[in-house]
Amino acid sequence: MKYLEAIGKYFIMVWEVFKKPTKWRIMKTLILKEVDELVYGAMGIIVFISFFIGGVVTIQTALNLNNPLLPKSLIGFATRQSVILEFAPTFTSIIMAGKVGSYITSSIGTMRVTEQIDALEVMGVNSLNYLVFPKIIAMFMYPFAVAISMFVGVLGGWIAAVFGGYAPSGDFIQGLQMDFDSYHITYAFIKSVVFAFVIATVPSYHGYYMTGGALEVGKASTTSFVWTSVVIIIINYILTQLLLG
Repeated sequence: MKYLEAIGKYFIMVWEVFKKPTKWRIMKTLILKEVDELVYGAMGIIVFISFFIGGVVTIQTALNLNNPLLPKSLIGFATRQSVILEFAPTFTSIIMAGKVGSYITSSIGTMRVTEQIDALEVMGVNSLNYLVFPKIIAMFMYPFAVAISMFVGVLGGWIAAVFGGYAPSGDFIQGLQMDFDSYHITYAFIKSVVFAFVIATVPSYHGYYMTGGALEVGKASTTSFVWTSVVIIIINYILTQLLLG
């Protein structure tokens, strides 16, 4: 029953976010601030992880395709499929849940502890719209980060294949072009948009409704990361079944 209550409370929170909007003049500034902190601020870690994940996928694929009858182009094909379909949208989202989600929970939780949210309510401001809505809109820039992750991941795979001696550049690029289906890019972007909404709202829920002091803020950040990751993995399975099944 506790989990059902939490799920119901979460959807009520999402509904309240879109009621009684804050003035656009103020909201525009908040959105730009959140884009800088949530998306642009996370680009460094996204690029770093994507590059090495692409390289690791290439090396592992090459080591398992040691049959001389198998063309080297399969290394590029497997790298492209792995990065685009799973690693870029899903693995990156788990990283974002840790970095961005913890920041969202701690920032909103600190405002709850210091009674800043109560002050907003007293002034007649819809605190959920003021705090959560800019984060949702900012996170809709997240597919742009996923696109960069795809490019950097494939680039890392190409560098690992060529400079590691696992496949010639021409064969690897031929594999990247082999049986390319543009719908897979659409599928990845659809997943990333849904994940972006989850990353913006689930940590906000844990921060907004937390109680206690500074110690509880840390606990709430940890809990939000765990549940955001769980929700992302479950939704990933459902979307894969619906869109590719």
